[in-house]
Amino acid sequence: MPSQPCKDLETFPNPSPDRDFHIHIEIPEFTCLCPKTGQPDFATLFLDYIPDQRCVELKSLKLYVWSFRDEGHFHEAVANRILDDLAGALAPRFMRLTAKFYVRGGIFTNVVAEHRKPGWQPQPRVELQPFAAQSNTRG
Repeated sequence: MPSQPCKDLETFPNPSPDRDFHIHIEIPEFTCLCPKTGQPDFATLFLDYIPDQRCVELKSLKLYVWSFRDEGHFHEAVANRILDDLAGALAPRFMRLTAKFYVRGGIFTNVVAEHRKPGWQPQPRVELQPFAAQSNTRG
């Protein structure tokens, strides 16, 4: 039987819960309807998160995103709804959803929404230099 859109988000246990690691997901085919005109709005969604105990199962994410196709939503509302649903299902340490809506009437819209687990602080960023850029300190 073919898949159907669904608002259920499935998860699975984080394989490395002792470590902060970054998951980046790009969803280039998000669509919903303009609540004013009923015309389709198209966006690419960028989901970045640091899981705690759960990770999102990708097929369920695909079906979840598909479920917005025939619904009317303002860009700001749908981006925050998606973030809230994902954060509710996963309880991540950190999550950012960036929704980049394509041009409509000469206007691009980008909506960025974030969630942080209370008390979580990111580790300091490590910048590595290429080997050739390191100086030779041996005499």
